[in-house]
Amino acid sequence: MPILEPLNTRETRKAERSLPPRLYDFRFPIKPVMLSLILACPPAIADDAKQSCLDNANTQREINQCSGLENESADRELNRVYQAILKQHAGDKLFIDSLKQAQRAWLKWRDAEMLAIYPASKEPGYYGSSFAGCWSDQLATMTHERTRQLKKWLDGVEEGDICAGSLPIKSSQPALPENLTAP
Repeated sequence: MPILEPLNTRETRKAERSLPPRLYDFRFPIKPVMLSLILACPPAIADDAKQSCLDNANTQREINQCSGLENESADRELNRVYQAILKQHAGDKLFIDSLKQAQRAWLKWRDAEMLAIYPASKEPGYYGSSFAGCWSDQLATMTHERTRQLKKWLDGVEEGDICAGSLPIKSSQPALPENLTAP
């Protein structure tokens, strides 16, 4: 469960307990270079790093670790975007409260969706040795999609979008070359 803000509610702790235990572990080291690439890279590069990680994986455990690292990378990007939105819109309490409520609801939906996809996830071995990787890949896919949805509050929408609601409007002024300044 990503840490978007301190949520020490009983409901959150209960939801965390209902999920399967950590699906991969790092007792068996993944190649340090691959780990550092995935952890330090922006999403597009991280995709290449994941593919490289998978290309170098020799066992199912290593494949599962690569998927787990991709999920963690997606989660970090989601948290980065979420925190940037909170900072950018800090003066709009109504929006911030609504966004936090929406994010909590998305987390509940994501967890319920995962259990719908893998209803027997608490039965060891039910989905085979690739389950941890599949679980992580599915989480990463949903997390990337949520990040894309949230970025609208950072990027804005085109002027004239009459359904923009709380979404900011993109700047309509063209960017000036570096050596020029606005009058």
